[in-house]
Amino acid sequence: MNFLRILPVLVSITIIASCSSSIKNNVPVVGFVDAFEDATISQAKDGFIEALKKNGFSEDQKTVKIEYRNAQNSIPTLTQIINYFVSEKVDLLATSTTLATVAAIQKTKNIPIFQMVSPTPERMKVADAIGKGPANLYGTMEELNYIDTSFAIIPKLLKPKGAQLTIGMIYNQSEPQSADALQRIQELAAKLNVKVIALPLNSTTDAQLVTQALLNKGIDAFFAIPDNTVFSAFETIRKSCDQNNVPVFTSEAGLVQRGAVAAFGADIYQWGYQSGQQAAQYLKTHKTDGLKLEMVKIRRRVYNPAVAKKYNIRIPADFVTVK
Repeated sequence: MNFLRILPVLVSITIIASCSSSIKNNVPVVGFVDAFEDATISQAKDGFIEALKKNGFSEDQKTVKIEYRNAQNSIPTLTQIINYFVSEKVDLLATSTTLATVAAIQKTKNIPIFQMVSPTPERMKVADAIGKGPANLYGTMEELNYIDTSFAIIPKLLKPKGAQLTIGMIYNQSEPQSADALQRIQELAAKLNVKVIALPLNSTTDAQLVTQALLNKGIDAFFAIPDNTVFSAFETIRKSCDQNNVPVFTSEAGLVQRGAVAAFGADIYQWGYQSGQQAAQYLKTHKTDGLKLEMVKIRRRVYNPAVAKKYNIRIPADFVTVK
């Protein structure tokens, strides 16, 4: 019991001790915040750091200091990390995934925030009455239009003979982007003569149970939407689907690397790289002139050859092998 009481204090001390020495150096400091641990999402950080390096901001050359923190899917920890970066007046905040971006927006109106793996301000519900996002928000965003193409891939590839295709989905009720994606897909499914069965999943601990419930309903395929919980639980979802001979499709190229059949969506690495280019421009001038939130530029049609072969799915020529 005593340990539980002092744990928050220990976390605070760890964060402060590891950050203070670097923030005092005479180099720009980037506070990079990941909301949770995920192999796909981490590619955004890699792209962001590479973009800084290509623009002359390298930790190896001591021309920048990147203080990286991962909240491990804990809102209190996420808040604590951002509070500290704000109190230390880092030069800029880099935020990966919606939770981290929204938390940063709530805590500072002065420090520039360069978001990635996050949707539009409207989707995050941080836009003002006229639809404009926070004045200190920059980086790269995504809308939901691309999901139409991603979802429409499934009936084209599976081509059921006369029967209606049934696709299973999992969504997080607490994530606006997840709920919006579900609504959009349900509207599209009606036009494609596809039946959608969707079940809520708000915790990765229930992923196997919820996935099995979908499989018990006789789904023909599973569609993984852009949802933090789905990302975190993907291996569990894919394993259960594979055991039941149900292919997994997605809108995220990174999940194809992890076992989905195919996707049309943003390259997560390039998403981070695009935001990193903006951040580098700011570090060069310490001015935000000409900077604004941009739509993600690089989307790809990718497939996993081994998984496509397993399910005997013929992939169109305009898809490339995932790297």
